[in-house]
Amino acid sequence: MEPVNVAVIYYSSTGTVHALAQAIVEGAQKAGAGVRLRKVRELAPPEAVEANPAWAQHLKDSAGVAEATLDDLGWADAVLFGTPTRFGNAASQLKAFIDTAGPLWQQGRLAGKVCSAFTSSGTAHGGQESTLLALSNTFYHWGGIIVPPGYTDPIQFRTGNPYGTSHVAGAGAPGDEVLQAARHQARRVVDTAAALKAGRAAS
Repeated sequence: MEPVNVAVIYYSSTGTVHALAQAIVEGAQKAGAGVRLRKVRELAPPEAVEANPAWAQHLKDSAGVAEATLDDLGWADAVLFGTPTRFGNAASQLKAFIDTAGPLWQQGRLAGKVCSAFTSSGTAHGGQESTLLALSNTFYHWGGIIVPPGYTDPIQFRTGNPYGTSHVAGAGAPGDEVLQAARHQARRVVDTAAALKAGRAAS
């Protein structure tokens, strides 16, 4: 059977979600998947970006990451979306990309894909769970198969979010435990997608 195709599509302003996305990529690749790491287009005005040195620096540091297209969604057997929380919701940059997926949805090409999400917030309880649940609303409309990390590995009992990997950016860069959780979430997504792909091939 061909390997599972995984698209990791994210938005990151100052680099926290980018770090989580890289760990997701590592976990998916270790599980045997073919992976595309894609960022979504920055929509904020230059003056807003330049007003925050960390934001401006990350934009430069991530210049080599390809921007997401609908081809990445169509190609993928599984999609993991990453976003910082914005008032308990996904960032507008990620939402703008998702809102372009109507043509694929109308063709039925998003149905049956394995879907999962990860996030960060500036403070503890800063909207992490509501952001992940809000993204699940999109997956319901697509007919996606939502695969959360749950409490399916010992690392989940230490990081504590069964909805998806999350991090409090105000505490600094993601540490080893959070990155382990991200890798576990990716492996779980790949394993589920592989089982589905094998079952469909055999039917």
